[in-house]
Amino acid sequence: MAGAWVVAEDLEESELPRVRVSGPRSYCVVGLGNPGVRYQDTPHNLGFRVVEELAKRHFIRVSRNEGIALTGSGKIRENDVLLVKPQTFMNNSGAGIHGVLKSRRMTNKDLIVVYDELDLPWTALRIKKSGSAAGHNGVKSIIAALKTDVFLRVRVGIRPEHPVEDAAAYVLAPFERELKEDVSEVVTYTADAIEFIVAEGAIRAMAKFNRRARGIQEEEQ
Repeated sequence: MAGAWVVAEDLEESELPRVRVSGPRSYCVVGLGNPGVRYQDTPHNLGFRVVEELAKRHFIRVSRNEGIALTGSGKIRENDVLLVKPQTFMNNSGAGIHGVLKSRRMTNKDLIVVYDELDLPWTALRIKKSGSAAGHNGVKSIIAALKTDVFLRVRVGIRPEHPVEDAAAYVLAPFERELKEDVSEVVTYTADAIEFIVAEGAIRAMAKFNRRARGIQEEEQ
């Protein structure tokens, strides 16, 4: 899997579109995954891994038990942030997220969800503001619980170079050896993207962080 990363726009900071920021605001950053040691090193838990990386960077303890989610409050780039790890297992993620948003008087407009995406090749990243679940059961659950598909998603590509015959088995199995070498970089890059969203907004983050997989020239969906 050699080759350089391919960033969608590859713009310098000064070239990114300017967005007027009215002041500090609050975000709910949710990482999707499955609880338990059994799943912690699997593709389906990349969302958890990214939230854990953000927690580590910003000294936030994601340990408060709010029913069916673990949460932790803190600040990222002077904005209030609630980090969330649903504990309902992936297919029922929406229940935990809906409860947390309601208790904090937050809405879908405050929500950033980071998760693995089998439709995208390994190392690709896509930030989008709305859309269908594209077959992802965790996202399908969130759309059903919130009754809207309008919320910011940070999609992390996990599709390997070889065909995947059993998608469920693949996402719940430990990372393949050839992908393990890149996991830390992918988690770091995705956490950087979320920090940038919080600080500068989604539009600028899309221009700076959306990227194709290494060695892939055509645009992924």
